[in-house]
This record gives sequence, structure tokens and C-alpha cells, in this order.
Amino acid sequence: MSSIDAETARQVLDAQPFSRMLGTRLAAVSDTTVTLELEPSEDLLQQYGFVHGGVLAYLADNALTYAGALGLGPSVLTSGMSLDYVAPARAEGVLRAVGTLVTSGRTKATVRCDITQGDRLIATALGTILATRRED
Repeated sequence: MSSIDAETARQVLDAQPFSRMLGTRLAAVSDTTVTLELEPSEDLLQQYGFVHGGVLAYLADNALTYAGALGLGPSVLTSGMSLDYVAPARAEGVLRAVGTLVTSGRTKATVRCDITQGDRLIATALGTILATRRED
């Protein structure tokens, strides 16, 4: 099984201008999970004062992709994901997205992500990640 290490994951995250703009950081990498963190600013709120759903979708997408890379290696893309918003996120408090590798084959991985803020579940996602090239 191929894998991605913490240093490679940090380099990939730093190469994403959007992730840098949001201030997303890689908090942890294990054999089966990747944790991303983001401190939402008021610029990321929607009209009711909650963190915009697009920010949560971005965070889930990235966490899912990194979790897929744990099984497939660093050259991966999200093929699809479903995202359920469970509770509104606020501007205060770190958003933590934990991507978990559920299963991985040679070219496809199934992954899960939970986004929390403190001890509140904010959103949960399930996704499919595809390898963009095989690494033998």
C-alpha cells in the first residue's frame, strides 16, 4: 500500500493558494487519519452569521482527499462526496476535520470525514478518492 507522510501532506497543503488564504493547517497524520484545522474569520460567514457551507465543504473535501492519499499515495483527486451539515459553525473556535481511510484498493479509496468545533459535530462526509497515477 502506498502512503503519504506528514511532510509531503504539509507541502501539498502549502502549494494550495486557497488553503493558504484560509489559514488551513495540518494538525496530525496517522496510518488511517488526517486532521486539518481552520480558524474561521468573519470573512467566511454567511448572512446569518454562521460559517459558510462552502468553507465546510472545502474542509471536508481536503480531509477526505488526504485520507485517501494514506492508502493511494499523494497523486489523488476526489471523485465524489456527500456532505451532511449537522449544526452551524461559528466564527469563534477552531474547526477540526478528521479524514479517515475506510478502505483502499489499488486505484480507489473510500473515506469518511467528521468536522467538529469544540465537542460539537458540525458536518459529516463520505467520499470516493481516485489515484491519478499508479505508483509501483
